[in-house]
Amino acid sequence: MGKKRKERETEAAEMEEFEEETVSPDTKEYGKPRHYDPNFSGPVEKRSCTDIICCILFLVFVTGMVIISVLAYARGNPYRLIYPTDSNGDICGLDNLKDKPYLFFFDLLECAKRGLAVAVTGCPTPQVCVSKCPDTNYVYWESYLKEKIKGDVDETERAKLICKYNINPLNDTRTIDKLVESEDCASYYVESASIVSRCIPAVFGKLADLGSAIVTSNGTEIKNQLNETITGKLLENATVHLAELYKVKEYGELIFKDVVASWHLVLIGLAMAMVISLVWIILMRWLVGIMVWTALFAFIALFAFGAYYSFSKYYELKSSNVTAELGLSQAFALNFDYYLSLKQTWLAFGCTTSTILVLFVLILIFLVTRICLAIKLLSEGSKAIGYMMSTLLWPVIPFLLQVIVVIYYGSSAVFIASMGETKYNLENVTASGVVGDVTNEIPCTPGGADVGTRLCHFVKYGGNEYTFYLQIFMLFMFFWLMNFIVALGQMTLAGAFASYYWAYEKPRDIPAAPLTRSLYRSLRYHLGTLAFGSLIIAIIQIIRAFLGYLDRKLKSSENAVAKFIVKCLRCCFWCLEKILKFINKNAYIMTSIYGLNFCSAAKEGFFLIMRNIIRTLVLDRVADFIMLVSKLMVTGAVGVGAFFWFQAKIPFFENFVPTLTYYLVPVIILIIGTFLIATTFFNVYSMAVDTLFLCFLEELERKDQSQNGKEYMSKGLKRILKKSNKKGSK
Repeated sequence: MGKKRKERETEAAEMEEFEEETVSPDTKEYGKPRHYDPNFSGPVEKRSCTDIICCILFLVFVTGMVIISVLAYARGNPYRLIYPTDSNGDICGLDNLKDKPYLFFFDLLECAKRGLAVAVTGCPTPQVCVSKCPDTNYVYWESYLKEKIKGDVDETERAKLICKYNINPLNDTRTIDKLVESEDCASYYVESASIVSRCIPAVFGKLADLGSAIVTSNGTEIKNQLNETITGKLLENATVHLAELYKVKEYGELIFKDVVASWHLVLIGLAMAMVISLVWIILMRWLVGIMVWTALFAFIALFAFGAYYSFSKYYELKSSNVTAELGLSQAFALNFDYYLSLKQTWLAFGCTTSTILVLFVLILIFLVTRICLAIKLLSEGSKAIGYMMSTLLWPVIPFLLQVIVVIYYGSSAVFIASMGETKYNLENVTASGVVGDVTNEIPCTPGGADVGTRLCHFVKYGGNEYTFYLQIFMLFMFFWLMNFIVALGQMTLAGAFASYYWAYEKPRDIPAAPLTRSLYRSLRYHLGTLAFGSLIIAIIQIIRAFLGYLDRKLKSSENAVAKFIVKCLRCCFWCLEKILKFINKNAYIMTSIYGLNFCSAAKEGFFLIMRNIIRTLVLDRVADFIMLVSKLMVTGAVGVGAFFWFQAKIPFFENFVPTLTYYLVPVIILIIGTFLIATTFFNVYSMAVDTLFLCFLEELERKDQSQNGKEYMSKGLKRILKKSNKKGSK
């Protein structure tokens, strides 16, 4: 008895402290509380359409998006982007070039002279499709000398030449040097590998000194038709980005093999993550306090173990005097095993986990009382989900809709990028019209009179500038649609949970099919409100995308002021997006309850929060913190299990572990997938808590609730504010 009396006294002291902290600010500054309405019993059924203008605007924009997509599908050809294109604009591996899937560059030095501008202006050297990439080093000078000594056409030597389609070196009466000088045949080629269907030199790893000249099997130095010596360094400058891409391709293949070897275990792990998340939420229906404290202490234990394990590995590697330098190829290839062999990696892991552990323990110490209060709010969310288990399956619908939007946008963007006309330019000329290295691109027509003696080479598809604006419009619509789906999911859940809260006798007074009824109200009356809120977020996101693009462009700039301003703007718009998402979420809740338009609902929700700002910070934010810890707990548990599983460190299951090159590949996939799955499930919980909390604040502000009106808050919520229900408890 003494123990129970002490617990009640402690709880009473906590509640008195809480009441002292939750004094609302002056209501005149943030509007007046809603008056008591004896006829109000939950989400309003009789409502009218809201934000009609924005709804019409949304439908018009969606129609425009569909029209653009239809035009893109009719005029575009994604094969242009997937397969390489020769100097004539023909696609390698298709139609007449079906047996020639690889693109060969006559002289890669011309690409090197352009630098990064090659991506825009194209490489001003003849390019032809070939059946296979060269597997030897060759220079035309050897063949020319042999044929000159022979005094007649040498078919063996001429067969080594790579020429344009209309040139048959075996039947051509010109000498080999004349074929090369006229750029009808390549002056040289080196051993190459196919990288995204382009023939790229594969000699870098075979040269001790990249500055040395590349030679043929006979020891002859390779030179082009301008008598420029071809060295490994020159070729590296010409193809550095594609060479790095080759490294990515190599390691990407190994990673892909690991994924193929472990995909079934990854799926099993993701299924287990789904089950764990679902069981966790179901258990919180009855054991919310135990589950929350278990999650918090397990989180501490997890990071404590992580810190211990990391420092143990660090001292183990330090004592064994293992030294290694991080090479560019290792860093670029993301060689996980190599990283884990570095003592610096484990030192970084140890310091990071230790810092998080200390901060978490300090936060936990100072928020113990607040967590106890927030648990009662979480308990209400558990009850609501327990009475409406269908809400746990609802996230599947928005997820599928978002997948459809992603696929639709991706395919449309690809077709739009390939719907432009073929663009050709004359080879590099100066502004005065003289052949040189500084280019002034001049459009041309292959075989036309404007070509003269210079090469008219293919640059790219999509030469029409309007495709750029179409891509911007499609990106904006992608943001709008994705945020619209998120808004629809939030409003639907808010309406269902509001129906639960405003049911006087639970579960008897909860309407039938509350989730379906809420979805109907959202689609029937509030498409405009959903479009309005999502439009605001989409505008912020398109601005952020532009600032991100501008930031990348300024990386090579020396203008420090411009860089600083852009980074500040990116930070400001990131914060603005987070704030607006919070306001939108509350607006959708108020709309789902009262049927208000977006501006009115946003104002009502914001003022309601500001009139109860202390309660919001104490309860709602702490509840969000607990939910975040729960998500991280589920993710960490699955991640740690996968880490030891794929290292075959669990003796009983070691025979079921596949042979992997990088065992961290499936671990990382599982961690990311688990977090997304946990977020999906716990977001339903978070929406329930936010909706019930706003309803709770609404009821507190109603005038006659403690005198003659009904009280809808449960015993748990009443205990938080020391309220009593004169009509009996529920």
